[in-house]
Amino acid sequence: QVRLVESGGGSVQSGGSLRLSCVVSGYIASSYCMGWFRQGSGSEREGVAGIDSDGTIEYAGSVKGRFTISQDNAKNTLYLQMNNLKPEDTGMYYCAAVDAPPGYGTLYSRKYNYWGQGTQVTVSS
Repeated sequence: QVRLVESGGGSVQSGGSLRLSCVVSGYIASSYCMGWFRQGSGSEREGVAGIDSDGTIEYAGSVKGRFTISQDNAKNTLYLQMNNLKPEDTGMYYCAAVDAPPGYGTLYSRKYNYWGQGTQVTVSS
């Protein structure tokens, strides 16, 4: 059974930074695709950043140049470095995983079958 646990959320002012972590336990093969998603109040869950099983990285246009996704396989941890945060980045952030072949995109929530419980990010103006 795969388990994902996020941490690192918090409250920051606009322009600030946070680094989210997602610790993965259980068996994760090299064929796994990993992603970060967020959901604001009254909004649908949207893809923020993803790493495909072949290492290809993808970002949503709204965060490109500000957010960086990375993974440390030795620590079984997925990260999301978020810089120059804006109030519209506020929401619950989730990490997700799925065993899938590469090349079909990483920012679609329906693709994933393993989810963490989320960590809240609040950005004030």
